Amino acid sequence: MRQNTGAARAARIAVRLSQEDRVRIDEVVKVRGYTSPSAFIRAAIQNELHGRPEQTETEERIVGGFDRVSRENVRIVRGQQALFALFDTFVKAILTCVPEPPLDTRPQAVALAKKRYDQLIKAAGQTMSGDPVAAMKDLVGYAKN
Repeated sequence: MRQNTGAARAARIAVRLSQEDRVRIDEVVKVRGYTSPSAFIRAAIQNELHGRPEQTETEERIVGGFDRVSRENVRIVRGQQALFALFDTFVKAILTCVPEPPLDTRPQAVALAKKRYDQLIKAAGQTMSGDPVAAMKDLVGYAKN
């Protein structure tokens, strides 16, 4: 709040206000600690002419919010990349170490594997937050392609 008390005034402008506006100005003068309604009006004019500090504070808060969201997004993406890399390494190790079933038991092994896969997808869906049904449909649709 900027108050110019004691400075010489060279120009005088008359402004007509409604009684309602005058009451509101008097309330603001008391609440914000201005010395007079004229001091408040001069400060309001200066704020209009030179920009409003309230707007810049609001803009700074908004920018700070976007910065926090951006940093959080980068952190989440890094976590996802680490999770995918870990899962990829795990799958490669399993596929490398598990032998193929003998030809005579292969149909039975495939049937059991499909059953275990369905159980895995259901268990994963139950532990997910958000919209697990849509996510699982996407996953199952991707796995079948």
